[in-house]
Amino acid sequence: MRAVVQRVSEAKVEAEGEAVGAIGPGLLVYLGVGRDDSEADAAWMADKLVNLRIFPDADDKMNRSLADEGLAVLLVSQFTLYADARKGRRPSYSEAAGPEVARVLYERTVELVGDFGVSVATGKFQASMRVQAANEGPVTILLDSRRQF
Repeated sequence: MRAVVQRVSEAKVEAEGEAVGAIGPGLLVYLGVGRDDSEADAAWMADKLVNLRIFPDADDKMNRSLADEGLAVLLVSQFTLYADARKGRRPSYSEAAGPEVARVLYERTVELVGDFGVSVATGKFQASMRVQAANEGPVTILLDSRRQF
């Protein structure tokens, strides 16, 4: 799994012209599922998202996590994180999981994050969405459950 994680003061997502998910302070996470991903990748990603220390402490050091701060996460499915644009001009998505597998692992990740006691909002799987966010910092972190970066 791959994720783009952004620290936000607020974020919301619309699909098909209606609001489907919104949070105040917390994390906006774009999540892509790879074709070889499994439940273990979902568990790794959920733990990492909840415990990643990217919120400021009293000394303004990034030393606090989503769990520490009691904040929310907006998790948005995004298969394009597996785009390979090294050849030609049209990206290949051959490393992305198919929609059936991706949906199951995306929803499992949402469930696992929630199991930590974190409030989770979502986008709409396999829909065209409009995401708005107020980035804080800005802080943007890339995660990969296979530790490729």
